[in-house]
Amino acid sequence: MEFGGGGGGGDHHDASSEGRRKKRYHRHTAHQIQRLEGMFKECPHPDEKQRLQLSRELGLAPRQIKFWFQNRRTQMKAQHERADNSALRAENDKIRCENIAIREALRNVICPSCGGPPVTEDSYFDEQKLRIENAQLKEELDRVSSIAAKYIGRPISQLPPVQPIPISSLDLSMGSFGGQGISGPSLDLDLLPGSSSTLPSLPPFQPACLSDMDKSLMTDIAATAMNELLRLLQTNDPLWMKSPTDGRDVLDLESYERIFPRGNANLKNPHVRIEASRDSCVVIMNGLALVDMFMDSNKWVELFPTIVSMARTLEVISSGMMGSHSGSLQLMYEELQVLSPLVPTREFYFLRYCQQIEQGSWAIVDVSYDISRDNQFASQYRSHRLPSGCLIQDMPNGYSKVTWVEHVEIEDKAPTHRFHRDLIHSGLAFGAQRWLATLKRMCERFACLMVTGTSTTRDLEGVIPSADGKRSMMKLAQRMVNNFCSSISTSNGHRWTTLSGLNEVGVRVTVHKSTDPGQPNGVVLSAATTIWLPISPQNVFNFFKDERTRPQWDVLSNGNAVQEVAHIANGSHPGNCISVLRALNNSQNNMLILQESCMDSSGSLIVYCPVDLPAINIAMSGEDPSYIPLLPSGFTISPDGRAEQGDGASTSSSTHGHGRSGGSLITVAFQILVSSLPSAKLNLESVTTVNNLIGTTVQQIKAALNCPSS
Repeated sequence: MEFGGGGGGGDHHDASSEGRRKKRYHRHTAHQIQRLEGMFKECPHPDEKQRLQLSRELGLAPRQIKFWFQNRRTQMKAQHERADNSALRAENDKIRCENIAIREALRNVICPSCGGPPVTEDSYFDEQKLRIENAQLKEELDRVSSIAAKYIGRPISQLPPVQPIPISSLDLSMGSFGGQGISGPSLDLDLLPGSSSTLPSLPPFQPACLSDMDKSLMTDIAATAMNELLRLLQTNDPLWMKSPTDGRDVLDLESYERIFPRGNANLKNPHVRIEASRDSCVVIMNGLALVDMFMDSNKWVELFPTIVSMARTLEVISSGMMGSHSGSLQLMYEELQVLSPLVPTREFYFLRYCQQIEQGSWAIVDVSYDISRDNQFASQYRSHRLPSGCLIQDMPNGYSKVTWVEHVEIEDKAPTHRFHRDLIHSGLAFGAQRWLATLKRMCERFACLMVTGTSTTRDLEGVIPSADGKRSMMKLAQRMVNNFCSSISTSNGHRWTTLSGLNEVGVRVTVHKSTDPGQPNGVVLSAATTIWLPISPQNVFNFFKDERTRPQWDVLSNGNAVQEVAHIANGSHPGNCISVLRALNNSQNNMLILQESCMDSSGSLIVYCPVDLPAINIAMSGEDPSYIPLLPSGFTISPDGRAEQGDGASTSSSTHGHGRSGGSLITVAFQILVSSLPSAKLNLESVTTVNNLIGTTVQQIKAALNCPSS
């Protein structure tokens, strides 16, 4: 939207008259901005009468005046907050440096009579005073950091220097997209510091240096948790009972509290739920390899990309005995997710302890550890992990039996969206069944990756000539899936804004600056929404997977049919595969579609991304695909929790009816590359584009599946 009036002119005006018209237009626009700025200094909150007067004076609509003042107040508030935070940080740094200098001076002071260090009561009290001052400074810094994390998205220690916020004449956006039903003030999609993916994601709170007493306490807590976990893993009655409805293991809370008494008032809190689950399965990976992946936070994220959005090892308390992981103890942080913008992540600070029980048998326990009782980072959950973990037992032929226990205490600070209420409150969303289903599928994928032959590859045109080419394609597809899961995460580092109009959920959008290798350079806009369909997850997955039905939902293909030119199986389920697709009757013959689909008992994914032909050739030839840029889109499909699910094990202190036949929860997510960095507000054309894209896709999906379009 532009300032000023139109300014006519016929097609036959000469260059000089056109130049004069532009100068008048720019002078008029500058006058409008100057007048608005002057009015803002006098009265930041004009009433309706003042806005109408400005509207008549400047030739602008009253809504334009209203939204300009709203945007300007938001900019000034953000600028003042950043300036205050920067000043506080500088003051804290100054005081900290003064304290360090005082400490050094005390150490080096010399007694004038004997030449040695003075031993007086003053030095003792000075040191105590410094300790008190340092403790106060730390508390103040933590408080300011938590405020910064709440309003800006990350702690104050990570903020860059204050920069003035440029004011664009395009900031008179009406916030209305014609015909799309999106209303309200201009979108708060500022690319603020902290939304850039070029900076490493960090936990919202970093612990201070741990003392020997802290480490001793952690060791005792981990040993006690290990003993409890082994009993939960190996004992049936009276701790676990079989559910009469579906045969799943149900934790008897009374027996548990009697055997493992805890002085915890949270159990009496009506808002606290207990989620407990136990399940077991056989996976195609040996025990040592599993233990190695579980004890490495980076490999842990790679193994569970659909569940773990972020994990960090904060401190290694013990590195184990004789080069093995047995006895290894780590303080870790992780965020767990459901792949939907409607479900907040669950955050845990916890101890992970590994112990070899006997030859070929390992136990790994996780238990929450409160590193800062005063730290309340922004989350809609208060998550506390009771002793949880797994028992890994080696089996012949490189297989392992894994028995898994999940036991958490959850306090919801905000109501769970009704779409996911049954799934979450039943314990299925974060339960042992989902962990093991994902582990089994990922182990099969790793096994396919390690196969030296090409028996898992169906190459329709000879485009994947070698095993190296297959492995390179699988690595590229895995990076695509990881990127997709990260793009719809509700992690602390993401700032989501809701656009109303599509349905009761709306479309959630967020932006981040991308400069990492393997991603397009620029500003990436991610958008997602979740819908419910009265159709089973298997049927929805089959619909998306079928090449013949793709033109019914893929708006990017313009209705053109697609043909699979390469196929790599990466699991026992026929739907777990990587495909290279080519659109028929398409003018862009050098553009292909890389797609990975995967399914297990907990849900499924369809992730795809356009990749040009030269990049595909690099991967198929076996070269390193790390620098091939990817910007994936796709779908996640999960049961809605209303029907009884499989043979997993979940219990909840909150009971919910499961009488209705279950449907599917589908998250639709797209990413688009914004060509340039916005000065203050995101280009509204990009928001309109991605909103239309999701809206059209949702309507086409419902129409193709004969579902109501409400």
